[in-house]
Amino acid sequence: MSGEWDFSQGYPSWRVPMMGANAVATSQPLAAQAGLRMLQQGGNAVDAAIATAIALTVVEPTGCGIGSDAFAIVWDGKKLHGLNASGRAPGAWSPETFAGRQAMPELGWDAVTVPGAVSAWVALAERFATLPLTTLAQPAIDYARNGFPVSPLIGALWQRGYSKLRDQPGFSACFAPNGQPPRAGELFRNPDQATSLEKIAATQGEAFYRGELAERMVAFAREHNAALSMDDLRNHRADWVELISRPFAGGSVHELPPNGQGIATLIALGILEQWDIGRYQPDSVAWLHLSIEAMKLALADLDRYVADEEHMEFPAERLLSDSYLKTRAALIDPQKAGDFTFGAPTQSGTVYLSTADANGMMVSFIQSNYMGFGSGVVVPGTGISLQNRGAGFSLDKQHPNVVAGNKRPFHTIIPAFALDGHGQPLMSFGVMGGPMQAQGHLQMALRIMLHKQNPQAAIDAPRWRIVAGREVIVEPSMDRNTLAALRAMGHNVVLEDPLQTYSFGGAQAIIRDPQGFYIAATESRKDGQALVF
Repeated sequence: MSGEWDFSQGYPSWRVPMMGANAVATSQPLAAQAGLRMLQQGGNAVDAAIATAIALTVVEPTGCGIGSDAFAIVWDGKKLHGLNASGRAPGAWSPETFAGRQAMPELGWDAVTVPGAVSAWVALAERFATLPLTTLAQPAIDYARNGFPVSPLIGALWQRGYSKLRDQPGFSACFAPNGQPPRAGELFRNPDQATSLEKIAATQGEAFYRGELAERMVAFAREHNAALSMDDLRNHRADWVELISRPFAGGSVHELPPNGQGIATLIALGILEQWDIGRYQPDSVAWLHLSIEAMKLALADLDRYVADEEHMEFPAERLLSDSYLKTRAALIDPQKAGDFTFGAPTQSGTVYLSTADANGMMVSFIQSNYMGFGSGVVVPGTGISLQNRGAGFSLDKQHPNVVAGNKRPFHTIIPAFALDGHGQPLMSFGVMGGPMQAQGHLQMALRIMLHKQNPQAAIDAPRWRIVAGREVIVEPSMDRNTLAALRAMGHNVVLEDPLQTYSFGGAQAIIRDPQGFYIAATESRKDGQALVF
């Protein structure tokens, strides 16, 4: 079947979709090439994903590090597998730990939870990889030891991160060793990180969770009166989980269950199906209005109910039932912006990469330190920058997401996957960027699955992002008459330049065409690259 996709480039872009039998797409070219090298050496899509992910900790430290968390969805050629490798809070944490604060800390050791990304690399390698972890880590080790030229957007984000984090423990010594952060086009080396990656690869992660690197992390925590302990690291586990999904546009969209926000995408898609969203043209006023309203309803439920799945008040699937979604859809006024609160289901829910290989395996993978460099804490002599995922907890003792020891916080990072109507892979996709992620998944699914836009056009299209109440941030490339119509409906529309605020996320997508090849696309607002062969 040919002609499946609309290959017109209806939006301004410097990029075109790439097509081939194997594909890698991510937000930094050197990392994408690390993954491609594994495919060319005979590795599969999981090998490529791991190599790309490890390389990203070196070449894009503004978004991830060895101390990140990670999630993955793998199509193994026959079925989907979900991996939750997010870390838990130190066992000593409780609401009393943060008494007197209005919100959880965002910086420093008080924001650091157990890092899970290393366990994701190991779990994926043990189950699916064909190449040894030492091989998969080698491109990253080479970039760290020999140096890499800092790419333009990452250079700008590095400057911004330094101004915020330079006084955090270990940060400047690692990321501004000459007293200033590197600028775009400068060569940067991180030999300590190279050595740490060698130890992680050689020991299948044991050095990180039980050995020398774990001991160095805990010693540095103790030096700063922080709670992270050897038991916290030793007890960490990555979990293979069942995915949650909703039928959509003749196929289905699949997300990881809570503690992530992927369920919000599924709620919004389910609401939009009640409105028969496919009858409207993409980018039309009605299409945008209904999409925004559905997402507002979904985010209200997300904010109220989603937490570590073991601590939720009811199974996440109740938020996805047809009866519940119909009641939520009925709250939308097709002519006017609304203010929504959470519903009540009956008692009967960064850096991103995608890879695919000629044998049919596909991977959707995401890892992140959370707010840029994360907590700002870098363990001396290791190059290990630690995430600030603790900021995702609530201090409200009545909320299911209240902070507690050995509990996973609410998470923003989510990979996604879509199947066609025959249960075969259609698309591996994701949109990194904090609260933009579930909203970005919705916009990508609408454009690609419903309207058959090619993935590069879907990525390049102007995005919107809900903030709070009726406020919606949009890109200035959106049609002026459309913006005026949305304002007339009561939306508080605010324009933001994506190249100044970096607030509209970064998408990657790989589609499997019915003819048997892949169509890959990368974010036009980032430094990334989609590669095929």
